This record gives sequence, C-alpha cells and structure tokens, in this order.
Amino acid sequence: MSEKERRHIGKLPPRYSFALNPYRDARFSKCPRCNRIMNMRKFPLFIHIDGWGPFTLGKTCRYCPRCEFIIVHQDELEQQLSYFFEQHCPELAGNDYLVLGTAGLKAWKKGLRGKGHSLEHMLEHVSDFKEVLKLEVDYGGWRPAAPGNKK
Repeated sequence: MSEKERRHIGKLPPRYSFALNPYRDARFSKCPRCNRIMNMRKFPLFIHIDGWGPFTLGKTCRYCPRCEFIIVHQDELEQQLSYFFEQHCPELAGNDYLVLGTAGLKAWKKGLRGKGHSLEHMLEHVSDFKEVLKLEVDYGGWRPAAPGNKK
C-alpha cells in the first residue's frame, strides 16, 4: 500500500518511527539504527484499548532525536495501563491494545486538566507513526558451528 493509499487515524502528518520492545532484559540505551545514545523523553501515546476505545497516556520512552525513533518497553507500558484500569475499570485490565501514534502535547495537557474535547477534536492533534518496526535481539555468545563449517 502506497503512502497516499494508507489511511491515517490522526489529522497531523505521520511522525516518528516506533517499536514496542517485548524484551524485559534489553533496554536499548543505544539506537539500533544509528548506534548513538538514546534519550529519555515523555510522549503522549495515542492508544486504542479493546473495550475502552482511544486513550492517551503520557509515557517516558527511549528516543533517538537523530532517527526520530521511539522505543516503548512493553512491560512498563502494560504495567501503567494495568494500574490505570485496575483503578477505573477493573474488568478491562489486561485487554488487548494497539499504540497508534502520538498526541500533541498541548492537547494532551488540556485533557489532563479536565478540559478535554471530543474524539474528533483530539484526532486533530494526533500523528500516526511513519513506520512501526519490530525489534529483534541477538544476544551473541557461543553457538554450534553450522553444518559443513569445520575449522
């Protein structure tokens, strides 16, 4: 599907590359793309939660400003979502979710102050991700030699 054919959720142009890190023991202090140190930065993540709908969560993530690459640690995100839903709607705790993009900082802060608007208004301040990547970790170490590769 070409960029023109692709549907967008948010009204703002797509921004950032995104990856959800499923590994508890890999924290990506360096960017997997450019190998530079990643910063910690808070992003208002726009998330769809089954049974609830759209949800914006302020989450501190690993961020490479050079690559505009956000890495969210899945275990930390799920812990924050679980805590919220245990407090407000326990029957939804543990439901499936999908991180769709980022929300504008001003719109997110306005919602925190209780001055939120309709979903349509919020979508005017949401950017989809340019690309969603899958992280794979190679732990290195000793491995058996490939067959026929005797030295």
